[in-house]
Amino acid sequence: MTTHVSADDASTLSDQLQETATNASKRYPAEVLKTFQSGIDNVRATGIEESAKQVGDQAADATLKGWDEESVTLSEVWKENPVILMWYRGGWCPYCNLQLRAMQKQLDAIEGAGAKLVVLTPELPEKAKETAESNDLNMLVLHDANNELAKKFGIVFQLPESILPIYRDKLQLAKVNGNDAMELPLAATYVINTDGEITYAFLDADYKKRAEPAEVVAAVKQLQ
Repeated sequence: MTTHVSADDASTLSDQLQETATNASKRYPAEVLKTFQSGIDNVRATGIEESAKQVGDQAADATLKGWDEESVTLSEVWKENPVILMWYRGGWCPYCNLQLRAMQKQLDAIEGAGAKLVVLTPELPEKAKETAESNDLNMLVLHDANNELAKKFGIVFQLPESILPIYRDKLQLAKVNGNDAMELPLAATYVINTDGEITYAFLDADYKKRAEPAEVVAAVKQLQ
């Protein structure tokens, strides 16, 4: 496994995300950046951030499998401990990889606060395993096949026409996810208490924005 060490190892996830976005803006032509921003604006315009499950809502349940084929029923997990439910889009997404590594560093704090981190992704189990190995992850990652659970949470969107070719042709999304649906989940993060109620929700149509790990840990500690 590869261990990632950088000069900003102690910086916040927000800082690292911003640095990655700034570097990307230097690499891509203005027209490409405009297309990506247009895609974000189109997703936000659907109202998905408001229509998705919110704080106070009951979490949707599901039984999912990881790459080891072991089944996990979410309600059985949150009956025992509060759950941090976090979606990532795929290992092809640099912002997802930053978030995964940042959450890995907070695993001790999460478990010390009595919670369980459960990570969900639409990418196939073998792809998720590659993502875990390349990021040196040691966390529970489950395959949300066809985004079925994400749809119950209301966080799935169709890729806008403007950016569709990039995901379909360059990123080979159909091959990564094992289906032809040109859709993705928001990179959402929820905290769910032992009654199955959502007590924290991070929802943003901009894939460059993620829940800050320290904020998520603080949300868990409020349940103690």
